[in-house]
Amino acid sequence: MDHYVVFGNPIAHSKSPLIHRLFAEQTGQRLDYSTLLAPLDDFTGAAQKFFHTGSGANVTVPFKEEAFRLADSLTERAQRAGAVNTLRKGLDGRLLGDNTDGAGLVRDLTVNAGVSLQGKRILLLGAGGAVRGALEPLLAEKPQVLVIANRTVEKAEQLAHEFADLGPVFPSGFDWLEESVDLIINATSASLAGELPPISPSLIKPGHTVCYDMMYGKEPTPFCRWATEHGAVLVLDGLGMLAEQAAEAFYLWRGVRPLTAPVLAELRRLLASA
Repeated sequence: MDHYVVFGNPIAHSKSPLIHRLFAEQTGQRLDYSTLLAPLDDFTGAAQKFFHTGSGANVTVPFKEEAFRLADSLTERAQRAGAVNTLRKGLDGRLLGDNTDGAGLVRDLTVNAGVSLQGKRILLLGAGGAVRGALEPLLAEKPQVLVIANRTVEKAEQLAHEFADLGPVFPSGFDWLEESVDLIINATSASLAGELPPISPSLIKPGHTVCYDMMYGKEPTPFCRWATEHGAVLVLDGLGMLAEQAAEAFYLWRGVRPLTAPVLAELRRLLASA
């Protein structure tokens, strides 16, 4: 039986084993999936040991950049992201590194929520790894413009420069923004601290603007509450992105794309009852 793991530190909280077990049951795939706590100072050693017999792995914080360096080859989106969240061992033993986070975000928006991104004005809040992973898939949807806003404007400028060849992407400070947009994606860690990014409510056009927080919880995040209060037409959290990036990884490993709707419904049920 093929064996898969998710590497992280900490990792006990991960929902990945449940998600992939449900995917395997649904698709009739025989596999084993578990968590693996990697030492903070030796992810490479832990990964090499696992891959003596293991077939594939997901990688979460804080090891995505180390997984990028470990991979023998990279998909284009992983190269662009500078980080790897999925590893697949080939028949020759070489490791392919992929990044499915951005694809999961786009699929959750476009397929699950029915939001078209083509020709839209998108505002992406933050300039960390989550944003870097999202830029290539978002720009592939051909938005009218994509603005990266960050507290440290230089970080937004660097990302805009790196991805300028893929589409109209521009940097901004939080306090420069006033005009409403079609879609706001919060990729900052503010929700983890129970805080809001310092942005103006004028960015939301009531009844029109869609708001998406990459974070999720049992209760709506501060960003989701703010978006609802100011009249966003649709407010989404990141649980769908979690399920979709996992489905993308499952497809990379098994060549079968699982249905995410029943798995997402189960995750919502468990979250509500937690």
